Amino acid sequence: MNGIRLTGLLLILLCFHQSLPADGEQFFRESVEPILKAHCYDCHSHSAGVMEGELTLDWQSGWKTGGTRGTAIVPGQPEQSLLIKAIRHTDPDLKMPDEKLSDQQIAILTKWVGQGAPDPRISQPQSDTSQALDWWSLKPLVRPAVPGAGHLNPIDAFIQERLSEQQLKPAPQADRRTLLRRLMYDLHGLHPTPAELEAFVNDQRPDAWAKLIDQLLASPRYGERWARHWLDTIHFADSHGFEHDVFRPHAWRFRDYVIDRLNRDISWTRFIREQLAADYFYPEETELTVALGFLGAGPYDSSAAATAPKSFEYLDRDDLVTQTMGAFVSTTANCARCHTHKFDPITQSDYFALQAVFAGIGKGDVSFDADSAVAAQRKKWEALRQAALENNTSILLQPEYTQLVAAWEQQRGPEPKWQVLPPETFVSNGGADLKRQPDQSILASGPAPEQESILVTVQPELKTITAVRLDLLTDASLPHQGPGRAHNGNLHLNEVEIRVFPPDAQAGQKLAISRATADFDQAGWTIQHALDGNPKTAWGIYPKVGVGHYAVFELQSPLTLKPGTRLVVSLKQVHGGAHLIGRFKLSATDADQLNVIALPEAAATALKIPAKDRTPEQQTALAAVILRYRAEQELAQLPQQAKVYAAAAEAANERGMVKFTQPREIRLLARGNLEKPRGVVAPGAISVLPSLPARFDLPDPHAESARRAALADWLIGPQNPLTWRSIANRVWHYHFGQGLCDTPNDFGRMGGAPSHPELLDWLACELRDHNGSLKHLHRLICNSQTYQQSSAFRSELSKIDPENLLLARWARQRLDADSYRDAVLRVNGTLDFTMGGPGIQNFTQTPGPQATPVLHYDQFDLDSPGAYRRSIYRVVWRGIPDPLMDALDFPDLGLLSPVRGFSASPLQSLVLWNNRFVLHHSRKLAERARNSKSVISDQVRQIARWTWLREPTSDEQRQLTALAETHGLESVARLMLNSNEFLFVE
Repeated sequence: MNGIRLTGLLLILLCFHQSLPADGEQFFRESVEPILKAHCYDCHSHSAGVMEGELTLDWQSGWKTGGTRGTAIVPGQPEQSLLIKAIRHTDPDLKMPDEKLSDQQIAILTKWVGQGAPDPRISQPQSDTSQALDWWSLKPLVRPAVPGAGHLNPIDAFIQERLSEQQLKPAPQADRRTLLRRLMYDLHGLHPTPAELEAFVNDQRPDAWAKLIDQLLASPRYGERWARHWLDTIHFADSHGFEHDVFRPHAWRFRDYVIDRLNRDISWTRFIREQLAADYFYPEETELTVALGFLGAGPYDSSAAATAPKSFEYLDRDDLVTQTMGAFVSTTANCARCHTHKFDPITQSDYFALQAVFAGIGKGDVSFDADSAVAAQRKKWEALRQAALENNTSILLQPEYTQLVAAWEQQRGPEPKWQVLPPETFVSNGGADLKRQPDQSILASGPAPEQESILVTVQPELKTITAVRLDLLTDASLPHQGPGRAHNGNLHLNEVEIRVFPPDAQAGQKLAISRATADFDQAGWTIQHALDGNPKTAWGIYPKVGVGHYAVFELQSPLTLKPGTRLVVSLKQVHGGAHLIGRFKLSATDADQLNVIALPEAAATALKIPAKDRTPEQQTALAAVILRYRAEQELAQLPQQAKVYAAAAEAANERGMVKFTQPREIRLLARGNLEKPRGVVAPGAISVLPSLPARFDLPDPHAESARRAALADWLIGPQNPLTWRSIANRVWHYHFGQGLCDTPNDFGRMGGAPSHPELLDWLACELRDHNGSLKHLHRLICNSQTYQQSSAFRSELSKIDPENLLLARWARQRLDADSYRDAVLRVNGTLDFTMGGPGIQNFTQTPGPQATPVLHYDQFDLDSPGAYRRSIYRVVWRGIPDPLMDALDFPDLGLLSPVRGFSASPLQSLVLWNNRFVLHHSRKLAERARNSKSVISDQVRQIARWTWLREPTSDEQRQLTALAETHGLESVARLMLNSNEFLFVE
């Protein structure tokens, strides 16, 4: 068969030898180049922007230089050429392209190489970015001239220029009631009170409106409102999503961070830097660790993480790339996951370069010190502890630390006296045979249980106890003479517990153990593990088996004993494999705790020698023990660290510790297929912007965080037009209900084009040139005549501008879900302005069939503590929405939500009319009215003032009073809370 195949191939080659032209260039142009373009250029050319394996095949120098595997073609020697080996698919590790070429195509390329690989492509090709850059969002950002003259606000100049082109005029200014309501919902997400309306209406100063804007921007309510917009944009929620929709109890700290930073009006550049790489840019400001919650904002498929970890990591990084590029630069880089972007100049290599940025982090709870001073202390003592563990002489013998050791020696008293504790009773819960020995030790034999807990009862004769000592003893009956029962002489002591039973007491009290020390610790299996409550950890003694060891457990405070008091010591050993204590003895002392530290043999020997006579090795041996214990003591006294759900190189989640010692190697995947990895891709960003690097120049090695920092710097560069256009458009969107570009997360060819491109560029430059201050942009927008227009509809606009893209009037908007809920609470006088802290769970929950619980929104106590707080502080369960919020189009945060949907349906009306929250607070509103007025007509009028911010007309007054008299004041309140005048902002 092979002979037939070889004969066929020779015949094909012979035919081509006879029929193809002898001219090498013509042969290349007509036969070779079309094959290379069709099958190789996608991954190895300048035009595609992809040089997989650093190999280019679109010019002669490319294949001569070769890639990471070496020279691709050896002219005249096809059998020695990597290109020919790759296309033949004879090497399982070198098969390109994925779909094997036809025998005819292989013959052509083999013939070409055999002829010396004539290639007329001498000049280096250039990436064709001219056409790619001919798109509005990719053009350099240059501040356009403001049209016209005499306008106080440039925004109005740009808007009115477009209106003039259509022979339109802007709408007149809205009345003060409408303006106040519009501005307060816009900047605070809150319904105004009658008192706030009266104050503004009566303020006749010419700058009253500007002062009101400043007042609202200075309020902490501003951050609460605008944080919600950002949390929507990055699909932040308090649970994982997917089928195992697990709660994230520490996610709220990122929400509080966003509120705080927006209130402080930090620059947009710093906001980006903090969220992507606070740990790199601001390592001393450990309180900013919460900013990394941005990296953990999205969903987390814990089921896939357990069953398909490789695919899970790939898709989790994909979500982070999508979130980051969509939120900061309005770019759909994720569309290049399987191939070069079909519409925008983003290569597949660019996409995987972005994946490489996030290849060293995983999601989970990240511990941090909220106080940077505490963090500095922790860093100092942890460094000393590590130096002690490593016997680092250069650190341990520094003057500062030798003084600590000298001070310890001066304070230390005589050697402690240990009183043996004869066991009254001793029990093996695992079934081992225990026998008392003449020296009051206990020897184990017989079965070696997989789960063991030995309980020893003793009655000390001491009046006071400060520490208990556990001696591990050798015995000829044990493997390697013990002290452990494992085949190698080792043991694992998982947990030690001591309980005190006063005379005649039925129940014992657990004693607090402040510290444990031992004369020897197995690497990674220290005596501290016997106190950590973690069954997976333990104290071990390998490889120092066959000799005795001891550990000392210091009590948190001295224990005074009455006659007849008993102690019960529990020794838990649950690792199986005979990792059990073979022989042990218990003792106690009343000595000062400074003297009872267990010392390794080398340290104990050094201590017996005068300090001036010790060798450096002896000084180090003693210092390592004393300074380690001092460091651990100092660390134990520091405040407990806080946690935030984020993404980092080390984090903890329900699957355990996520730990990256170094970033994953990221390879370009052919067609996005995990089973078809290609060349390694370095961290970077999209390559279409010529003024910015496509790949980051990072030293080798580099910290993982340096990758994220490089991306942050790429994003915030003043020459990056996408970043500034993106945030300027996003701010405009939330003010007007629609961006100048109506696709805030997609500035590509599948997105929208801006209605006013010059205005968008002017706003972007203004934001960039004013230190990235969002509040500066708010002031400009809210002070414009465009913003203050009436929403009254004009017939001439219905044909010319039915979607109000020209902004000849204000666009009426319905309250979003958060604003509606907060407005209901505010008009009935119950809104709680308490800021920050863990989220409010406005539901009860019961266990579900898997990890996802069942949430009962209909059983929540609507008057419970926290029930009146603002909606921003609600716990948002990604996959189990609140029915009321869902009806009002609160977004599905399994997805990025830069724009909230709008729906109007009978179901929505039914929910608003019958939801228990609305019913409950209708009663609250009616009760408030009764408490303020005695006459029913006045009560109706008061509800109208609170909800509509005006007096009812005579007809409204008559009808509403009749409704109250017939069906109760609650029906009036319920009607008001469902009225268009309450639900919509004009």
